[in-house]
Amino acid sequence: MSASERPSQSSSEGTASSSLSHPLLSVRAISRPGLAPASLRVAHGQCVAIDGPSGAGKTLLLRAIADLDPNSGEVVLNGRPRHAIPAPDWRRQVGYIAAESGWWGESVGSHLADGDRIAPLLTELSLPADAGTWPIARLSTGERQRLALVRTLTRFPLVLLLDEPTSALDQATTERVENVLRRMLRNGVGIVLVTHDRDQIARLADLRLTMRAGTLTAADEGA
Repeated sequence: MSASERPSQSSSEGTASSSLSHPLLSVRAISRPGLAPASLRVAHGQCVAIDGPSGAGKTLLLRAIADLDPNSGEVVLNGRPRHAIPAPDWRRQVGYIAAESGWWGESVGSHLADGDRIAPLLTELSLPADAGTWPIARLSTGERQRLALVRTLTRFPLVLLLDEPTSALDQATTERVENVLRRMLRNGVGIVLVTHDRDQIARLADLRLTMRAGTLTAADEGA
């Protein structure tokens, strides 16, 4: 079933609404250079996908929500405005995974929690139990993508901001990543997913938005 065929959770603005008193994540008129004011809402357990051509501003939007770059507008998590949440707590609760993740230590293990805690995730993502001993320099792009997901999930985020999380993976490994994401959704985590893969959008997303020339619209607008 495609995202467009699922029961709609969107408002007249094309944004996702929550069955609770407030959405999990509310973004109102967020903007920065290269990004027109953009608004979206994500409910608990909902995946909102954003597609569009390369360079359209999708990554700029995710980084603005994550508060990694200067931006204006309002972002609210579980009813609390972003400015009221200390930056380290915000970045733990709103986990951003870049298309090319950053690693500052020499080994994978220096970035991860206790081995017993991550072992099930490593197995789910087709990574060996000794992945924590690997030097960062030896990682392939696909290994970096999966290990970045492990690193983020061990912080128990409420929202995931994912920028092309499976772009370097084969079909079988992509399915494993998507299974982990489905489990996160079932547990109430909200996901904003940037991807060029329309099939992936159909498999995961409840709502599809499109970014063109820095402007976020409902998927059928301006198509």
